[in-house]
Amino acid sequence: MSAVCADGRLSAMECGEKSSVLRSSGGGEGSLDRLLPSISTSLSPRKRTTSQCKSEPPLLRTSKRTIYTAGRPPWYNEHGTQSKEAFVIGLCGGSASGKTTVARKIIEALDVPWVVLLSMDSFYKVLTAEQQLLAANNDYNFDHPDAFDFSLLVHTLRKLKQGKSVKIPVYDFNTHGRQKEWKTVYGASVIIFEGIMSFADKELLKLLDMKIFVDTDSDIRLVRRLRRDITERGRDIEGVIKQYNKFVKPAFEQYIEPTMRLADIVVPRGGGNMVAIDLIVQHVHSQLEERKLRWDMAALASAHQAQPLPQTLSVLESTPQVRGMHTIIRNKETSRDEFIFYSKRLMRLLIERARSFLPSQVHIVQTPQGEDYEGRTFHGKRITGVSILRAGETMEPALRAVCKDVRIGKILIQTNQDTGEPELHYLRLPKDISEDHVILMDCTVSTGAAAMMAIRVLLDHDAQEDKILLVSLLMAEMGVHSVAYAFPQVKIITTAVDKKVNDLFHIIPGIGNFGDRYFGTDAPPDWSDDDMDEPSC
Repeated sequence: MSAVCADGRLSAMECGEKSSVLRSSGGGEGSLDRLLPSISTSLSPRKRTTSQCKSEPPLLRTSKRTIYTAGRPPWYNEHGTQSKEAFVIGLCGGSASGKTTVARKIIEALDVPWVVLLSMDSFYKVLTAEQQLLAANNDYNFDHPDAFDFSLLVHTLRKLKQGKSVKIPVYDFNTHGRQKEWKTVYGASVIIFEGIMSFADKELLKLLDMKIFVDTDSDIRLVRRLRRDITERGRDIEGVIKQYNKFVKPAFEQYIEPTMRLADIVVPRGGGNMVAIDLIVQHVHSQLEERKLRWDMAALASAHQAQPLPQTLSVLESTPQVRGMHTIIRNKETSRDEFIFYSKRLMRLLIERARSFLPSQVHIVQTPQGEDYEGRTFHGKRITGVSILRAGETMEPALRAVCKDVRIGKILIQTNQDTGEPELHYLRLPKDISEDHVILMDCTVSTGAAAMMAIRVLLDHDAQEDKILLVSLLMAEMGVHSVAYAFPQVKIITTAVDKKVNDLFHIIPGIGNFGDRYFGTDAPPDWSDDDMDEPSC
């Protein structure tokens, strides 16, 4: 194709770009223009040999913010349910058409902190030994619908849209197989799913709220594929061209190009077409505004007024010793050393109390005097402790002192000051907690926002609701009711329950900002008892 011809097509498109980018799903083919984009040497190629690169963090840094591309659990209402599903964008186009570039440009332009970027490359089927030999000789068709595990893909995307966590396979293009370790990804407000067969399955199409086709000239796609497969996937030029002519080009003409008619928007020139990307972003923003789910603390506060405290709540007996320790740690004049000392004492009593709710069974041992003693022992698989950072981490030493060899996980949740929503910023859980009894630790619970999200995270990692114990030094009635109503099987253990929460959602009479008093830091003016500060590291 000559340079003159290419220039002519570009000029024609630039004159009518705005009118030809958008199209309805039932529109005709005549409104589509095919473009030849220029190859920019300033754009780095896709640097990966696996479908999910584990060495790189799941985030995208822009000039404005850091965008988390592994998603996060969306917020749930006072009933513990998600009332709005995620907005799913499907990106389809030929191999090396620039789908990933378009996806990243959309993410940057959307300027939202939480999004999932899901690639169809992760869902190639595991090859048999015979298919492995064909692939090694470039005789296996990776561009056919049968090459993809659509059942797993649909199941995964459906769970993500519902806001649940999922395990994503990591496909190795060098070995043509899945790696042993899969990657955990959460749902988010926006999910962008890209792949050559994104529109090839009816069940998959039902999950897409917006369908975008990236239309790039075949010559450019071939050049990009050559560059990628040779430099990143260790292929030779003859093998790449053989595979392209035998499988890639026919598959595009037979399976991919015909699905362009299903698209809501066609993006010629890929990532370089900022007019199209701006139109996409405007539409997504309008959809997000309609679907907006704000964390309504007022609704939570009034949802359970005048209700008796739930039976799942256990409050440490208010003995003179316990009340005396509360007197010291609640006193604003108490020194930091004394605050830490008496907080630790209370924590030890609290954890001992929580330990008594774990299942046990009769166990007979023989004493040094040769007599049998009928005692009890823990009857369960394991005990795992999970602290809600920052303040919850202060309870870990007490847990370790009471439960030998306990496994520890950590969750960091912060409140978005613009939306009022709790947001998950950090998560580290031990492997396989599905059979564990989990002790979830937070020092104060006012509205229950952070605790509810933390419990959702545990449930999304297959923890069993009736095996979760929420322990806290001090709780407000509002937080107790919120957690108990949303998760009626979770056991709640605390040393005291205060009746009120003020307009700033501070517990009244309360204890102040526990983390700042314990660590000796200053509280921000708009702190909340449910706010979790980032650890100083």
